[in-house]
Amino acid sequence: MSTDSYTKSVIIVVKGVVQGVGFRPFVYTTAKAYHLCGNVSNTGEGLLIHLEGSADAIEQFCTILRDNPPALARIERIEIREYECKNFVGFEILDSLHRNKTTSISPDIAVCEECLEEMNNPHDRRYGYYLINCTQCGPRYSIIETLPYDRSCTSMKIFKMCPECQAEYDDPANRRYHAQPISCHACGPVLSLMDKEANSIAQGDEVIAKATELLKNGFILAIKGIGGFHLMCDASNESAVATLRVRKKRPKKPFAVMFSHIDQLCEYLFPNEQESRLLTTKERPIVLVKKGNRSLASSIAPDIDTIGAMIAYTPLHHILFSHFPSPLVATSANRSDEPIIRNAQELRERLGDVVDFIVDFDRDILNAVDDSIVQVIQNRRTTLRMGRGYAPYSLVHTGFTPLKILAVGGQQKNIIGLAYDDKLILSPHIGDLHTIEAMEYFQRSVETFKRFYDFQPDIIVCDKHPTYATVQWAKDQGKHVIEVQHHYAHALACMAEFGLNEKVLAFCFDGTGYGDDGTIWGGEVFIADPYNYQRIGHIKPFRLLGGEKAIKEPKRIALALLFEVYTLAEVGALNLPLLHHFTSDELALHHQAWEKRINAPLCSSMGRMFDAIASFCDILYENGYEGEGGQRLEERYDPHLEAVFDYTIENGVVDFSTMVQKIVFLAQKKEFIYIATGFINTLEAIIEEFSDNSCDLSIVLSGGVFQNKTLLSLCVTRLEEKGRRVYFQEKTPINDGGIALGQLYHAVHGAKSHHG
Repeated sequence: MSTDSYTKSVIIVVKGVVQGVGFRPFVYTTAKAYHLCGNVSNTGEGLLIHLEGSADAIEQFCTILRDNPPALARIERIEIREYECKNFVGFEILDSLHRNKTTSISPDIAVCEECLEEMNNPHDRRYGYYLINCTQCGPRYSIIETLPYDRSCTSMKIFKMCPECQAEYDDPANRRYHAQPISCHACGPVLSLMDKEANSIAQGDEVIAKATELLKNGFILAIKGIGGFHLMCDASNESAVATLRVRKKRPKKPFAVMFSHIDQLCEYLFPNEQESRLLTTKERPIVLVKKGNRSLASSIAPDIDTIGAMIAYTPLHHILFSHFPSPLVATSANRSDEPIIRNAQELRERLGDVVDFIVDFDRDILNAVDDSIVQVIQNRRTTLRMGRGYAPYSLVHTGFTPLKILAVGGQQKNIIGLAYDDKLILSPHIGDLHTIEAMEYFQRSVETFKRFYDFQPDIIVCDKHPTYATVQWAKDQGKHVIEVQHHYAHALACMAEFGLNEKVLAFCFDGTGYGDDGTIWGGEVFIADPYNYQRIGHIKPFRLLGGEKAIKEPKRIALALLFEVYTLAEVGALNLPLLHHFTSDELALHHQAWEKRINAPLCSSMGRMFDAIASFCDILYENGYEGEGGQRLEERYDPHLEAVFDYTIENGVVDFSTMVQKIVFLAQKKEFIYIATGFINTLEAIIEEFSDNSCDLSIVLSGGVFQNKTLLSLCVTRLEEKGRRVYFQEKTPINDGGIALGQLYHAVHGAKSHHG
């Protein structure tokens, strides 16, 4: 065909989440519809499209590309340039080109409705198939070894497709065209049920009936999901749930519950419209939802009125629920704060004393990924844990980073991040790095992302805390290291999500972070931009009696606050429920430690202050899990009470002495609802006062304390009523899971500044 037949020839590069989402067949059918010639292929940097045809047709094609891409795609950038005509005949899909690896990796996605219809159709060849998937759903990140996303680069490479699956895989008009995990009963992974000693109980279709029978009889099963195993039991069986608590050594931290569908969930819980929408999205996160009238086992979420709920998201889950009538506890298969377990052998080694039986299949999970956890505040999603469905997460920043940067995050809720060119990439949730197993998972995640992107960092960014495992690791790598203060990183994480480059007023409230003065910070007010920060406010430091032990026993923090205001004799004369938890000898010893500063480090942490107030309220003397104090106080908040305590701010230092005196007076009268309400209202008043003194700046709220729904809602409402611009993280974690993003944001601005 002659060159004159075409009026235009272009190359289009589409960057973002564009592989494994049905993008090439979408391009193919769209190009055919507009009589365009050329080809499309996956490359390491994205999707590469050659188009030849009329200028009008190409313009219409590009409009559809921008406005109506495949549902799972997330386009970050489209680059279009004219190109010499190649005289293509027809349009075709080419094999992947292995170039520099910069394309974003798709997160794992819940099974789609079309696949569920086939799975439930007795006349379909995939009827009852527990691993059904297509280009619009199923595993992605969890099975990828390296890019590009081809079957040969996934854990499916060992399974040879049967002729029928191969025909679907090769047909551009089929929705399973190049669906890399494609399989069926005849050629796919095999489902198995075994006991904890690895003795086989059942295989294939027999597994479901046996597994549901075991669940009905109160047994605890480890069931393989997309990114790891869940520990599952009947959520209506108090004995089974209590047994799981004892075996997992998890006395109070709430368990997540999986429901078969949204209608079943609404029988037990009261989701609002936004929560219902999130529960049924393709990402299927765990959503914090208010308890309803119908009860589940009481020990699922003791002492709080919310449950972490999710809807079944794998075909195996759906098949289980077709045989099992009740909701299921679905908690991560791990020891407390350790990474989720991804294979049966490790499960038997680590949790052999917890599980009774194991449901497995032989498609390997290469990259473990935990469930995401979100809640709705001010009709916006707030991310508490970024995992399956949302991560890996990438965003584009303005400008260009000439260096490759690795951020290693914090010690708790660890996530790592990469920066190169104009892109920031975050890993899924890794966890708390307090064990050898957790650090191994951290290092494995670093190697995985380096392999994905052929990435060798020029710079490593870490926290300032000298004993963090990530800091030690960063300094051992022989690279240039940048240290970023913990709470500054919180502020930067929020700024990065919203692309803020100007100065902001940032309130960074959390449990623990290493301060510039060597003390523990956590109730900080900054004026910050991406380059630097000024600490303009903080809580007056108080002492942690017993150091780390005070974090586990918040009654010690409350006692230290008493010692700030009263003499030992005056404390002994108070009629406080708190003081019933100390003998007179213990009071004397603690006072001596406080007075002589023996194992009693200074702290300005708002998270610890929440714990202390919960102790004054007679509801929390020993922490069962992180953030329990804040949750328990939130339960007692009364929005109808206009309670605010007195405080002073002098030279930016917030002094709570008068508030403590008032709380002591109220606690002796057991007016605990007034205390809880007054404390949260007082924090909002403090934030408002600082904000009124910096009325020209946008406001950033970040740090784990702002997971408190009541506090965050109150602050946003009051500040926005005053016409202030208020930002808090929605898509990335507001807690320490956001630290790596903040570290990256500081480093990329420094890199751009340094290199002009």
